[in-house]
Amino acid sequence: MNPYRGLAIIFGFYALGEFTSFALNLTIPGSVLGMLFLLSALLGGAVKLEWVEDEAELFIRNMSVMFVPPGVGIVTYIGLIKSQLLPISVSLLLSFLITLLVTAKTVELLRRNEP
Repeated sequence: MNPYRGLAIIFGFYALGEFTSFALNLTIPGSVLGMLFLLSALLGGAVKLEWVEDEAELFIRNMSVMFVPPGVGIVTYIGLIKSQLLPISVSLLLSFLITLLVTAKTVELLRRNEP
């Protein structure tokens, strides 16, 4: 397919999400809104999966590069992280356990309703 069309669609929805988040002064990041808009367009049939599939796979294959900025941020704020290590660790552990519990209960509920 045409790679420019796929990239234009992906970045267009990203820009739409960023604009919406900024214009409406939302706390939801624009990138998340853009993904939701793209998902809606895919489910609604306005965008065909074939148009963006190859470019999305390219981003997924190179996702490790996208974690470089957060890694630099961690190094920049290492002093603050060290001083707040206990609250950070407790919140990470609690969020992990809550996610695990909610996921397990959801699977249990869904399996109970299977024929």
